[in-house]
Amino acid sequence: MTLSVFRTRLAGAAAIALAAAAIIPAAAMAQAQSRPAAGVPAPDRDVWDLTPLFKDRAAWDAERQSVADAIPRLLALRGTLGNDAASLRAGLDQISAVRLRFYRLAVYMSTQFSTDARDNAAQEGSSVIRQLGADIGAATAWLDPEIQDIGDDKIEAFIRLDKGLQKHAFALRDALRNKPHTLTRDTEAALAAVGPAMYGAGTTFQLLTSSDIDWPSITLADGSSVKINQIGYSRLRESPDRAVRKQAFDTFWTRFGQYSNTNGSLLANRIQAGTAMARLRHYPTAVAASLAANDIPETVYRTLVTETNKALPTLHRYLKLRQRMLDLPDLHYYDIYPPLVHLDRSFPIDEARRLTLASAKPLGQDYVKGLEEALDGRWMHVYPADGKRPGAYQTSVYGVHPYVFLNHQDTFDSVSTFTHEWGHGMHTKLANASQPFETASYSLFVAEVASTTNEMLLADHMLKGAKTREEKLFYLGHALDSLRSTYFRQTMFAEFELATHDAAERGEALSGARMTAIYCDLLKRYQGDEQGVMKIDPKYCAEWQMVSHFYRPFYVYQYATSIAAAAYFSEQIAKGGARERDNYLAVLKAGGAEYPYQLLKKAGVDLATPAPYEALMRRMNTIMDQMERLLDEKR
Repeated sequence: MTLSVFRTRLAGAAAIALAAAAIIPAAAMAQAQSRPAAGVPAPDRDVWDLTPLFKDRAAWDAERQSVADAIPRLLALRGTLGNDAASLRAGLDQISAVRLRFYRLAVYMSTQFSTDARDNAAQEGSSVIRQLGADIGAATAWLDPEIQDIGDDKIEAFIRLDKGLQKHAFALRDALRNKPHTLTRDTEAALAAVGPAMYGAGTTFQLLTSSDIDWPSITLADGSSVKINQIGYSRLRESPDRAVRKQAFDTFWTRFGQYSNTNGSLLANRIQAGTAMARLRHYPTAVAASLAANDIPETVYRTLVTETNKALPTLHRYLKLRQRMLDLPDLHYYDIYPPLVHLDRSFPIDEARRLTLASAKPLGQDYVKGLEEALDGRWMHVYPADGKRPGAYQTSVYGVHPYVFLNHQDTFDSVSTFTHEWGHGMHTKLANASQPFETASYSLFVAEVASTTNEMLLADHMLKGAKTREEKLFYLGHALDSLRSTYFRQTMFAEFELATHDAAERGEALSGARMTAIYCDLLKRYQGDEQGVMKIDPKYCAEWQMVSHFYRPFYVYQYATSIAAAAYFSEQIAKGGARERDNYLAVLKAGGAEYPYQLLKKAGVDLATPAPYEALMRRMNTIMDQMERLLDEKR
């Protein structure tokens, strides 16, 4: 996933407050993880160098104070922007400069927190940053209303008169578009000021699940003891021993289930904040408000859910194939993670680098050269460590190279994660090189397209090089598992978000028990419990409590829409030539200069129609056809 999402829209009050609340990134579900041998430090190049951001925390704190001191000057700009084109440009440039400095502060502290959530100074710094973001938002809350009062005609005249306004043109027009949903100056300032309180539940969730829960241990058949925290659970859920998988599932979800009241309260708080904000801004629903921020039609979300439910027989076909390949008498939820085929091959971090570069060759020499530069630098934090959060992400701030956060072990899953995150990293690198700060930061809606396209290119590269039947089955199976988890699983999460927000908007109480019931219904439907495909143990319905993305509502659906778009682009790149490649790269270089739905539609993918999702299902069924043919072959 990516965190280079700090958008410099003029509608800054709530956006800045939300960015500040989200500086502790919502990581993807952790891959199975290991760490370097005890006492063996990670090589320098595998630990990121944050000095391009700040020399040390003292420098960070001095800059934080300097940014805080600049905030009153932003408030003093109020009432001056309509004087003339030069005043508008000067004011917007000043606001942009402060925001860029804030984002640098936020990224530095989020990386500190991610690598050690136990660090009290990082926890305190995160709190300070959230407040600073709220203060900046409050000091610029007047901006959108003032732009809207100046009016369309005058703003367009100013843009024509002053070339320096070109970089602000998209945001200016976007502010005018949002006039029906913009509140008074004082109300916008008040909402920005309470941003940390409204959007801080995710931080509490991260602290609870990463640091404060006393995770139990289990004893395996060989006598070893494993702590069933998120890392231990993620490792053991892939065990070839079914009894171990069941033991890990039962232990982990029973312990999580003990926190359903607390986690239910935290998530309900976040949902209520979103629904309240949607009502205040005159949107019919929270999902409409979320999508409207980037001018994405609500039909995209609804079409995704509808088409995915139509495609559940394809998911059920996959589950039956999984049962066949694992040679199981029946199928349970703890059977979902072990690889379909075992491959006796290690993938250390240098191999991940090599394979990622090789698979990127269809994107052209310039892309590969830029990727080589990135992989040679100290731009990554590679290995797990005590207190380090699980998962993986890419983060960045304009003017500084991307940073990639990993928890690498020597598996192909880790290679796929590596490739995914560097898809984000190269997206950021290309957008920053092609766009000014004001339009470089791309929408979440398009962010996962780059990462997932890279994953598909990797899958195609590995399959082409596979020599044996087992190798082919392994890479096909990995691609199939990715489709399940990235498309079906994320859409199931998206349906959960719809259901919980709809309930809140109807005025219904949301408790942990209610959320568990909603999630359980979805889990059973998607996995085919009623059809006898997979039996769901009720204790596993606590799974919703682990999904940190829910604290960024209406985020996860974009994984599913993105994999549909990625399927289109990867196919075009593989079959086409320079024109098809450049068509894709143009999407990445555009950054946030266009609305993301229209950007993808212009490039050939209309995600408000069934076509991309139907194409993705054809790809999934084709993979299963290939696997079944290989399974039917005589050895």
